Amino acid sequence: MNTKQHMMPKDSGKMSRRTFITSGTTAALGFTAIHSFSNSKNEPLLETKQVKIKIEEVDSNFEREPLIKPYRFKGSGVSEIWQTVCYLKSDAGRTAIGLGTQGVLWSDSKVFFGHSENGGNAIMYAMSERAIQMLKGISFTSPVEVLDELLPEILAYGKKISGNPNMRKTFALNSLVCVDNALWKLYFDHNGFADFDAMIPKEYRPGLSHRHTKVASIPSFSVGTPVSEIKAAADKGYFIMKLKTGSSGTQQEMIKKDMDFLTDLHKAIGDYETPYTKNGKIPYYFDANGRYEHKDTLKRFLDYADKIKAFDQIAVLEEPFDEFNDAFVGNLGVRIAADESAHTAEDAAKRIEQGYKSIAVKAIAKTLSMTMKITQLAFERNIPCFCADLTVNPILVDWNKSIAARLPPFPEMDLGLQETNGHQYYKNWDTMMGHHPMAQASWTQTRNGIYPIEQEFYKESAGIFKPSDHYVEMFQRIRR
Repeated sequence: MNTKQHMMPKDSGKMSRRTFITSGTTAALGFTAIHSFSNSKNEPLLETKQVKIKIEEVDSNFEREPLIKPYRFKGSGVSEIWQTVCYLKSDAGRTAIGLGTQGVLWSDSKVFFGHSENGGNAIMYAMSERAIQMLKGISFTSPVEVLDELLPEILAYGKKISGNPNMRKTFALNSLVCVDNALWKLYFDHNGFADFDAMIPKEYRPGLSHRHTKVASIPSFSVGTPVSEIKAAADKGYFIMKLKTGSSGTQQEMIKKDMDFLTDLHKAIGDYETPYTKNGKIPYYFDANGRYEHKDTLKRFLDYADKIKAFDQIAVLEEPFDEFNDAFVGNLGVRIAADESAHTAEDAAKRIEQGYKSIAVKAIAKTLSMTMKITQLAFERNIPCFCADLTVNPILVDWNKSIAARLPPFPEMDLGLQETNGHQYYKNWDTMMGHHPMAQASWTQTRNGIYPIEQEFYKESAGIFKPSDHYVEMFQRIRR
């Protein structure tokens, strides 16, 4: 029996489909893999089967969501964000709808600048559609294995249709979020897992074993945001905020603007106090999105921060360099985090060797499958993680929160960290919130900068496996 055939679209004519299995010998003999899981109360669940699932029908769609104002970073900005939707139906008649949010500028600025804004979005959606069509007729037991098989082929396809032979892996991962999301939902349903905890494969469970009662709600402020807006957020109780640096212009213009911003910021909120940090001071979270070209330029920024007595409040500085910069950053005196350059667990391991002391993980931007691999690697290397946003929709916010609530506490803070900025930028955020099947749940509401994480959050798996009438109706209309 050949159980290792490559998965390709029907029209490829090169290779027949692959059947995904968790254990080649066991599956080939007709047995079902059995694992021991625990639920959100850490009670053991007796034999939980992993069944083989065959995908019989697929479909996709997308919605264009306008922003209130452009979200500016990486020397540019976006004016609308596409929400991708993936539909899968198994041969058992069960269906799953997966969601994704496209981040073209974030995931590959060269693709973004090489096309119109809509053109870049169309390329990413075409990659999602390609992946969905590749799933038709395949069987699997593990979403992680499906992702491993899809990623290289979808990346190659993306390079071809974009005309960019150097497309970043994160762009392909971003296109696969809706597909991966649907696979996990189908996997959850077919296996009858009690909750999100039980669904986590045992090899990734150690890195996602914490149970926070609070998760920080981190807003994000784009380059050029008036400091008065940041101060207003601090006055509302937000105690850690993502602050975009890496201003537009030459490197000399950029560093001057960034230092001027830091000056105004520190004057405005530097004296604010919070109960959530050990030193009682409000922490600064900067994100340069790869705009700094040289380590010396970054050192200038940090030296200036030290000069104005803001250095000790820098909790994390994310992604200062692009992925091709091999500079060692472990001797800068601040925690440097990797984000979009940590495409995969292997890339994250390389960043850790370069002195990066934190990883910004994004189940909503790099897939849940890849995120589990990265969080486990980070746990084994004692590297703290936190969840960053991609300006995602409310349902995906809770997919991300499901990770943030289970990560080990961030240093100097005894709670989980999650960036959430959709409410700041989407024009129709309230309408989008209405698509969440548990929109009124306590954990969906920020209170004084915090998401309260109660036992119900874990029991209900944040509501992420419940159907959303809006997206169900989207595919019912097609089939009428």
